[in-house]
Amino acid sequence: MRPESLSALNPTLSTGAWWRLRERAEHGLLLFPYLLGALLLLVLPGLLTFALAFTYFDGIAPPVWWGVRNFQNFYLDPLERIAIANSLYFTALAVPLRVLGALGLALLLRRPRRGIGFYRAAVFVPTVIPDVAYALVWLWIFNPLYGPVNLLLRAAGLPAPAWLAGPDTAKLVFVFMSLFQIGEGFVVLLVGLQSVPAEYYDAAVVDGAGPFSLFRYVTLPLISPWLILLAFRDLILSFIFPFTPSLLMTGGDPYYSTLFLPLLAFREAFASLRFGMGSAITLITFVASLVLVLALGLILRRWSFADDQ
Repeated sequence: MRPESLSALNPTLSTGAWWRLRERAEHGLLLFPYLLGALLLLVLPGLLTFALAFTYFDGIAPPVWWGVRNFQNFYLDPLERIAIANSLYFTALAVPLRVLGALGLALLLRRPRRGIGFYRAAVFVPTVIPDVAYALVWLWIFNPLYGPVNLLLRAAGLPAPAWLAGPDTAKLVFVFMSLFQIGEGFVVLLVGLQSVPAEYYDAAVVDGAGPFSLFRYVTLPLISPWLILLAFRDLILSFIFPFTPSLLMTGGDPYYSTLFLPLLAFREAFASLRFGMGSAITLITFVASLVLVLALGLILRRWSFADDQ
């Protein structure tokens, strides 16, 4: 039925109103599969996790209400504090380095030149590698006996440590691994850099600005919203990224140095069959990431306010 005939049936609605109603209905139909998937894969599991966090549930007998006992046990268990410290350590190192790495590569590869498509694809390809395959590749790279990293170090006459066998070096390996999966951030910042009008740079060059001044006073302020978006995204993902490497490469060892909150939740739920405790750890991880995101937002808001003065 045409909008004109619908308007004739209901004189209170104009033709434009019918078009807007039809457009909204079409948008709703397009978004419905996504909203349904988000409901089934995110909202319902999240609500179930929240409910189980206050129960004792072994996956066999019905859940038993425990109140906050799971959270009390979390506070008293020394492994929980180790997992929190390891997760914060990874976040504090990986997030700034990932953002800076993505920014540096975007600045380096933003201008068209011969082979630029290949270089950009090379930056993005590690991001689409499945997590299991990615972890196994790095397990081979850092193998202390025949891994290429130690072979190169020995060839150069340098010490070749057992990377994944040392508590300090094992955590650094995980940080180093995360720096190669910055393809999405690279694409975001590349688009942000290309959206800066060239006239701004031309005007700054006429005023005598050098490369550093162009970056400090033109590029950085204009892409700051993109950097903030990327920082928030990486901050949230930093609590998730170490799970697969720690599960496959080290199992949380040596000496619990690679025991992160997601791996601890997995162990509690599927190894110890304490799904209530695993849900509580997952809930605590969510709250911790939320607190860090809010703190980062507050810092950036004050920084932005100070720049406006």
